[in-house]
Amino acid sequence: MGKTIIISNRLPVQLQISNGEITAIPSVGGLATGMKSVHSGGDSLWIGWSGLTDEEIPDELAPKIDKALKEHGSSKVNLTSSEVDGFYFGFSNRTIWPLFHYFLEYSEFELKNWDIYKKVNQKFADAILEAADDDDTIWVHDYQLMLVPQMVREKKPDISIGFFLHIPFPSFEIFRTLPWREKILEGLLGSDLIGFHTYDYERHFLSSVRRLLGLDVSFNDIYMDDRVIKVDSFPMGIDYKKFNEAAKENKKNQPENQSELQRRLNKHKDADKEAKFFLSIDRLDYTKGIAKRLYAFEYFLNKYPQYKEKVRLIILAVPSRSNVPQYQLLKREIDELVGRINGEFSTVSWTPIWYFYRSMPFENLIDLYTSCDIAWLTPIRDGMNLVAKEYIATRTDQTGVLILSEMAGSANEMNEAMLVNPNNFEQTADALKEAITMPKEEQRERNSILQKRLERYNVEKWANDFMDSLLDQKGKDFSHVARKLSVDLMDTIVDNYKNSSKRLLFIDYDGTLAGFHKDPQKAAPDDELYDLLDTLANQENTDMFLISGRDKETFTKWFLHKKYNMIVEHGVWISQHGEEFKMLEKVKKDWMEKILPVLESFVDRTPGSFIEEKNYSLAWHYRNTDPDFGQKRASELNTVLTSLIGTDDLSVLNGNKVMEIKSSNVNKGRAAMRMYAEKDYDFSFAIGDDWTDEFMFMELPEDAVTVKVGRQKTNARYYVESIKNVRALLNRFIY
Repeated sequence: MGKTIIISNRLPVQLQISNGEITAIPSVGGLATGMKSVHSGGDSLWIGWSGLTDEEIPDELAPKIDKALKEHGSSKVNLTSSEVDGFYFGFSNRTIWPLFHYFLEYSEFELKNWDIYKKVNQKFADAILEAADDDDTIWVHDYQLMLVPQMVREKKPDISIGFFLHIPFPSFEIFRTLPWREKILEGLLGSDLIGFHTYDYERHFLSSVRRLLGLDVSFNDIYMDDRVIKVDSFPMGIDYKKFNEAAKENKKNQPENQSELQRRLNKHKDADKEAKFFLSIDRLDYTKGIAKRLYAFEYFLNKYPQYKEKVRLIILAVPSRSNVPQYQLLKREIDELVGRINGEFSTVSWTPIWYFYRSMPFENLIDLYTSCDIAWLTPIRDGMNLVAKEYIATRTDQTGVLILSEMAGSANEMNEAMLVNPNNFEQTADALKEAITMPKEEQRERNSILQKRLERYNVEKWANDFMDSLLDQKGKDFSHVARKLSVDLMDTIVDNYKNSSKRLLFIDYDGTLAGFHKDPQKAAPDDELYDLLDTLANQENTDMFLISGRDKETFTKWFLHKKYNMIVEHGVWISQHGEEFKMLEKVKKDWMEKILPVLESFVDRTPGSFIEEKNYSLAWHYRNTDPDFGQKRASELNTVLTSLIGTDDLSVLNGNKVMEIKSSNVNKGRAAMRMYAEKDYDFSFAIGDDWTDEFMFMELPEDAVTVKVGRQKTNARYYVESIKNVRALLNRFIY
């Protein structure tokens, strides 16, 4: 088995340069901790940016940096200061970050930054390709590197690639505003497995894939060319044991060994045993809702004045992206709010808000977690929010109350917390009051359930679950009954074709020779296709049939002058050697006037759908509708038609974004076998993409070469990946 290659924007080590020497110090927390179980021993490599730009690294130090990183199983991607500015501070954090967190008004759509983002993603992909073997497993992390999977896939099509997004994926209505939306989706779809924190994010992504790329989605599988991409949710955990044991050790500390912060907290606690501490810990980011929390705190003090001098809000705001204008404005707003609220409510002995704008060492975080009675974490939008989980893990006596935003990803798995809408000050104020008065028994009941869950599904379990799912995806056989039509198999088939004395070819049109279009009339053949079909049709001892569900009028216009053999409307009509179409099957059409009004009512209620009236069948097309809505309407129509048809000699064909009602005794398989029986063929071949082509695959003899276009379940013996492979395959028959 190959090695595991992890890719993230930043490496899990921090470089320190001192007196011309380089020291690499492992990072703590977050992704670095989570990936310990994956990034271990000599069978893994972590690729990322070192944190130093090319301009900051003297030439003589570059080899030393590489050596220091290698000792930690890491390898760096070199970035210039302009690349960091355009890629990280620009596109990643001024376009993707605000957009994916629903702050559309902060999103900047700068072409220059997009170009740099593409360039830097290619740098990461090249670094992977340089280090990767075909049997390696690649795990790409987060929104800075969304183009990397496809860039790697183009060069190594068979390598196993996973991607995990650590921030929310927005709804389709938000995501569609991104100018480069299709490119982002295509980049992600280079993966075999795409992971999100919650099912909501997964659902939003699948919706965008259906609506923007028009790909088939079945449950959480995406069908794309020759691959099936799995999409799933994996809620990230924490290092539960680390936080829980640190809290236990913290409680054992004697006063002389306690930190200055802990002694200060104890002093205020001892002054009033009934006083309550609210804890707010976030990066200073507009998505975290710190300003709204301050307004809500002010609202609480005004609504419940009896708690003045009885509560204190401790805010730890960790500096973040301080060179971005929105963050500078946010800090100014928070500074002013804290000053105003403290100025309005403070007394001689009481200040309502303690405000820390800095990072704190791990020990001080534990001081805050274990000392504060209530954790108040209400981001406006958050991918997960691990602080909520860390707080619960440190509550060793199972007391403490967690007030958590409904908008945080962790809310989906922490229902025992008090969940609030951060925009609802009334609800939040009432939740604060309830938290203050909550009995210890209820606190323990809630927290015991949360702790068991967090201990069981910790960060190591998260990482291992993702890797197990990725390996499982790699080992799946998506070809079902069919085998991929490899070069060796094709060589054998071509030899049989050339050595046969009488050949029969059945070739579907839409989805096989031509792609689907919103307007079916725009799928007309091009000159290259005419040349290919001319050659096949004119080959000695070869009978070629175009076999399609299309109407005879269209095929008359496109192909009759070419004198190809044609079977249309699923087997109702046939034309041979340029003759006018004649009926191959006797079918009725009196039923059409009864069914047509039903289809018309569905067209009226399904924008973008339309009816195609053929001579002996009716087709309801919904390719141009919203995918989710169209599928819903199709399901409804199928139920209605089934009840209407009853025992009549009619059937409903569910094709690719089309439903067709036709006579039950007509299908491509029946028509194909009538042609097969007319002569003594020693080589027969059929290719198609649709459910309607399955009749051919089932009816033709076992020794027939039957080929499915795409990797759906099929009765065909073989499959090819996509339309683009079909013409190459048919060209092999020309000699």
